[in-house]
Amino acid sequence: MRARELTIGRTFGVTFDHGDDFMTSLSDFCREHDVRQGYIPMFLAGFAEAEIVGTCEKLKNPDAPVWSKVHLTNVEAFGCGTIAADIEAGGISPHIHTTLGLKERSAVGHTSHLLSAKVQFLTEMLVVEVLLPTMTRPRMPELYNVPLLNLDIGNDFGKKPLS
Repeated sequence: MRARELTIGRTFGVTFDHGDDFMTSLSDFCREHDVRQGYIPMFLAGFAEAEIVGTCEKLKNPDAPVWSKVHLTNVEAFGCGTIAADIEAGGISPHIHTTLGLKERSAVGHTSHLLSAKVQFLTEMLVVEVLLPTMTRPRMPELYNVPLLNLDIGNDFGKKPLS
């Protein structure tokens, strides 16, 4: 277990528009407001389509992460996540989980890591900026190359602007 006290910066209310690409809009917001890291305590959304991590196949290794995706359409969503700095690329590395309810199937739900989504009608989100410590997401080769949140003591971001 690792822990660091967070120094919180600004808090934003963010809305995405009908037809927006969720991840692109999140990146655009962060670049426009110079948010390099933070957390999303919640978002509410309608998605015309979304891709989440999942599979219907038998897992060869149940201890390994699942890298395949499930495509869903016409869903209502609730989610949260973290935004880490991607120092090398000069952008962000979001990690977002969501629960999606299929509207035409009695709102039956799917919950997993959000890979992509296209906004249908709306997305309403809260974003809380974290000033310190630096939040990055390095890949861990010893854990199937999964990118894990790292809370560094420094905060120089490699002096690269957000792209």
